[in-house]
Amino acid sequence: MEKNVAASIEQNVSRVVVGCGQTVRLLLAALLSGGHVLLQDVPGTGKTTLCKAVARSIDARFSRIQFTPDLLPSDVTGLSYYNPKEGAFVFRQGPAFCNVLLADEINRATPRTQSALLECMEERQITVDGVTRALARPFFVVATQNPVETAGTFPLPEAQMDRFLMRLSMGLPSLEGEVAMLERFVQDSPLEELQPVCTAGEIERAQQACREVYVHPALMEYVARLCRATRESREVACGVSPRGTLALLRASQGYAMAQGRSFVTPEDVKAVAPAVLTHRLLPERASGARMEDVVREALATQAVPTEAWGAARA
Repeated sequence: MEKNVAASIEQNVSRVVVGCGQTVRLLLAALLSGGHVLLQDVPGTGKTTLCKAVARSIDARFSRIQFTPDLLPSDVTGLSYYNPKEGAFVFRQGPAFCNVLLADEINRATPRTQSALLECMEERQITVDGVTRALARPFFVVATQNPVETAGTFPLPEAQMDRFLMRLSMGLPSLEGEVAMLERFVQDSPLEELQPVCTAGEIERAQQACREVYVHPALMEYVARLCRATRESREVACGVSPRGTLALLRASQGYAMAQGRSFVTPEDVKAVAPAVLTHRLLPERASGARMEDVVREALATQAVPTEAWGAARA
């Protein structure tokens, strides 16, 4: 396998972000598998810092968009304007023409502006005035939102939630982790000193190699059974779609590659399943169940492939 770029980025990011190792690993698994991430947590947990640290670790173009109610779609994608010197309309690229895009507080923009990200997240292209322009590779979107403050926000529709490979949460650090953060930031700002450890080309090659990570047929069946179990749950009005099933497979490949392996294990699937599946479930209106519990039940009830598949792989 090529250089483990995920390990290099994780080590670099750990100089800034403390106590979120698993969140960082999942985010890097999404990057390797070509997906996008929604970071959802209360203010002050380090969502923006994490995205900036990952972006600074890659020698690539980074853009940040602060989503507000008055933001227009053209503020994301770009627009055509009349240039009197040239006597013609000229296209000015928006911030979405980048490699790593931070969509900060995405739920504060109107649905019309939110939808400007749909095409570029799914198809890696932007269409303005009937002209389609391809985005640079790699293209990685990290969006943040605050689940507590709901005044003046516009919840993402299910179709847009489905565009995110994973929904992650930073969580609060332990006492030891919080003390380590204070010691690290008391005099300096490690984020400002962070240097790239890989190039955009290396990320693109790693993404191509991620598709080659081996998945045994028994594990493919396990992935499909997990997703079908969510559709059969009485607590769920709409279960995981086939696109979600494919997302679980891709995320498992990315997680395995981030661990330095060329094959997927059942533990990889279990590790990424909550982050990949939970936000794709639509609960029954009368149900008080948490979608996290639905995914845990699917993981607990579906039989895990035995060691026989490993012997067959060898």
